[in-house]
Amino acid sequence: MSVNGDQTWAAEALCADCPPDQLFVQGAAQREVRSMCYGCPVRIECLADALDSRASFGVWGGLTERERRAMLRRYPEVRSWETWLREADDELAAELRTKHAPHVLAHVRASRREVALSK
Repeated sequence: MSVNGDQTWAAEALCADCPPDQLFVQGAAQREVRSMCYGCPVRIECLADALDSRASFGVWGGLTERERRAMLRRYPEVRSWETWLREADDELAAELRTKHAPHVLAHVRASRREVALSK
């Protein structure tokens, strides 16, 4: 799936030995899958790879497809998601670097409100 071809990080993922069907669930089952991601040593690499390659399905790096779509719409200027996730001086990027469930959709909605109010 990687756009740059390097997926060496995948061997270190906590989900590396999970059946793929376990990672491509919908609804409430996503919450359980996501919880595995927060302690994963390669969560940022996984999420960056999913965002860079526009992965449409499954939980990647602790985010659902809906959350990833919201990020892609909110930050269309990002060219390297791994760099952005690791280095951006952005409230959402900082939250994604922590080991707890991020509030992606709340951040995206709040930033939309700020833009609308500034017009």
